[in-house]
Amino acid sequence: MSRNNMERMGAVPQAEAPMPEVTNAQSGLHFVAPTEFVDLPSKGFGYDASHPMHGKDTIEIRYMTAKDEDILTSKTLLKKGIAIERFLDNILVDKSFKASSLLVGDRNAIIIAARISGYGSDYDTTVSCPACAETNNYSFDLNETQIHETILDEKLGIAKTEEGFFKVTLPLTKYEVQFKLLTGEDEIYLAKMSSSQTKGTNVETNLTNQYKRMIVSVQGHKDTMTIEQFVDNMPTRDSRFLTKCYKLVNPNVKVINNFSCTACGFEQELEVPFGADFFWPE
Repeated sequence: MSRNNMERMGAVPQAEAPMPEVTNAQSGLHFVAPTEFVDLPSKGFGYDASHPMHGKDTIEIRYMTAKDEDILTSKTLLKKGIAIERFLDNILVDKSFKASSLLVGDRNAIIIAARISGYGSDYDTTVSCPACAETNNYSFDLNETQIHETILDEKLGIAKTEEGFFKVTLPLTKYEVQFKLLTGEDEIYLAKMSSSQTKGTNVETNLTNQYKRMIVSVQGHKDTMTIEQFVDNMPTRDSRFLTKCYKLVNPNVKVINNFSCTACGFEQELEVPFGADFFWPE
């Protein structure tokens, strides 16, 4: 999933290289954290032409450091729910954009690579057996990744647009809908919406909130009021079709390992759950 700088640049270490002379101005220790290039599931598609990652298939990140652990364990940042976001911003080599502007699938690829650089590829966690509900201690290999690239299913009529969106014709209303891939910013917004509704007495609207966030036009209408009105009245057949199309075009990376329950012997492939111990193994 990632390639380090030495491999990417084709650098070959020289044997018995002479040590540089250290002057007073050069005295002291100077550390530079190593970096690596992470392959992006999106391959740069889905970003606006002005975004630095438009058309790019890799992104350079810095290895985790002790300073990054300070960020991940900061009680203040954790309480505000921004520890991961601040951490991602800190490890990006290119500081011209925020991690929140990256597509969700690309962010997932970065998170996995960063975790491996900090704690290794073994992820020890607990898993509840799907068959007997017994809690199992399990070690997953984070190197076992599966990348899902964008699939344009011609039978479903999915097509790209020049703006980097996708368009489909819904089966029941026959409306043409254009939608975008969700970013970290969208994910943060939807999480806050869900949290506020959970604390209140209103019915949760997670699905419709996501549709309202991803749809950019309906029959050419781009205004928020029209889109929200359409989503609130969208037939289930159309909404399920739209969800299916989104899953096909949404690039992502998953870690899937073989799971075997120690209690009942149940076996199946299991997607690794990124629980609270993913970045906090201690």
